[in-house]
Amino acid sequence: MKQRIGLVGVGLMGGWLARHLLAAGFSVTAHDIDPAKVEAIVKAGGKKAGSPDQIAPQVDVIILSLPNSTIVNEVVQDSLKLFETGRPGLIVLDASTADPAMSVELAGRLREKGIEMLDSTISGTSEMAAVKDTIFMVGGKKEIYEQCVPLFAAMGREWVYMGDSGKGAVIKLVVNLVLSLNRMALAEGLTLAKKAGLDQLQALEVLKKSAAFSKVMDQKGYRMVNKQFLPPIGHLAVHYKDVRLMLALGASLDCPLPLLSLNAQALASEISKGRGEWDSSDIISFYNELANI
Repeated sequence: MKQRIGLVGVGLMGGWLARHLLAAGFSVTAHDIDPAKVEAIVKAGGKKAGSPDQIAPQVDVIILSLPNSTIVNEVVQDSLKLFETGRPGLIVLDASTADPAMSVELAGRLREKGIEMLDSTISGTSEMAAVKDTIFMVGGKKEIYEQCVPLFAAMGREWVYMGDSGKGAVIKLVVNLVLSLNRMALAEGLTLAKKAGLDQLQALEVLKKSAAFSKVMDQKGYRMVNKQFLPPIGHLAVHYKDVRLMLALGASLDCPLPLLSLNAQALASEISKGRGEWDSSDIISFYNELANI
């Protein structure tokens, strides 16, 4: 018998997770602070929760697709009321980009109630989620992970068990660190190309065929060249939040992250100009203004 799913947060990413689960034959009860997003899932075959604290008694697994760990904690405690409504055997999958320390702490508190939580982070954009081209990177008890493999298979392309609680959150930060620096490197290269009189679009096409290729070129390159920062597929402000988590993790481990520190300053510069809601490809604007392009 298929697990019954509650999905909290059905926005850009969570909405696609819900649709893939429904397509795979799972029962999905959705909740979001935006009623229109919930109605879209209901139209796709899902159910609407009367109130968030009614979800836990009706499902086997709750998936959280939320902006950060602070909101995850608030939703778990104050909206879902899992410390009151949860029951032994309930599983929580946190698909948010989490603070590893907060994730470990919350998993421990839930375990005391007999509830198991996996930090089930996702590598991929919402556009990649739409076509199931995402990877789940999971931390927590391995036997719980194995129970949830059918869910990961329904929602993504691949799934990897990373180890104990918090390890899924850590690898997500590592992946996003490399992505962030790839974007910045691409923006710097395209800026030099333009300043040197090359056609930026042609330069991008050459880069894509060269040894320097990265997937970021497909995801963000044309947005950079065309200055297509709205509507976003990944907000600059959300990315900056992730970068600060990476720097905090590095500081806690005495791990130097000099390139990321520069990236953080560039992102802060763009946000100070009111561009936090723009796409993360806007990092090229930082270079355009430095180079007076």
